[in-house]
Amino acid sequence: MHTPSFLTPRQAERLAVYLQLMRADKPIGTLLLLWPTLWALWMASGGLPDFPTLLAFALGTFFMRSAGCVANDFADRDFDGAVERTKQRPFATGRVSPREALCLLVVLCLLALLCLLPLNMLTKLMSLPALFLALSYPFTKRFFPLPQLYLGLAFSFGIPMAFAAVQNHIPPLAWLLFAANACWTLAYDTIYAMADKEDDLKIGIKTSAITFGRRDAEAAMLCHALFVLLMAAAGCAIQARWPYWLALAYAVWHQCGQYRAIRSRNRQACFAVFLSNNHIGWALWLGLLAHYSGG
Repeated sequence: MHTPSFLTPRQAERLAVYLQLMRADKPIGTLLLLWPTLWALWMASGGLPDFPTLLAFALGTFFMRSAGCVANDFADRDFDGAVERTKQRPFATGRVSPREALCLLVVLCLLALLCLLPLNMLTKLMSLPALFLALSYPFTKRFFPLPQLYLGLAFSFGIPMAFAAVQNHIPPLAWLLFAANACWTLAYDTIYAMADKEDDLKIGIKTSAITFGRRDAEAAMLCHALFVLLMAAAGCAIQARWPYWLALAYAVWHQCGQYRAIRSRNRQACFAVFLSNNHIGWALWLGLLAHYSGG
């Protein structure tokens, strides 16, 4: 990763470690968190969110996703070295201390807090359970059989916050989107967990892929199907035009392709399919964009 030339070698090295800890080099998590927030902003505002609110949510999404990654690595610092996909992370290679990670976590949370300043009080209050879910999620892998569902709740809180910021109340449509996104997150993060299933069984942590057992791929597709049904209900609620339904049909087509790819339970295939969920996110946002533009 490129670092600014005005930094000393030591400063550049620490910055590179912190950026890796934040997953700044892997934007997929930020995107999967951002797309549902954008869906909500467009629906809440009738297709025209004001720029300050849009910017606040975009920056807040980046900072909170980064904070969540730091918290996750801190919680998993004794496990990551035993997992093939995570053995090069900063804690696993001894390049960062717990104190450094906690300081970085505080800084990121403060930056996310700054993003809330121009927003109304209801949005600020909704950020409290969102922060709790984001920071506590990594520890659920020790006792909760479906930590990916817990992550789904954390990844969905931007939706009611968006409605609160735009409308100063949270209508039923927000909770419908919330439920849809929780199902989608459970689907794609179960597929993500399938890539690590062998390692996770060895170290004794819990994941939905382990809980679902031999039916992990089918369970992920069931969650995808629930997501589509709930998004269809949301489309009916906003009287969506044809571009939205075309985007939803694309999502179904994409999900069918995902199932064909993950049936083998191949580690690389599962990880690639997880990454491909970004296509579903942007397609639905484009569908909403076209719907509200009079498509």
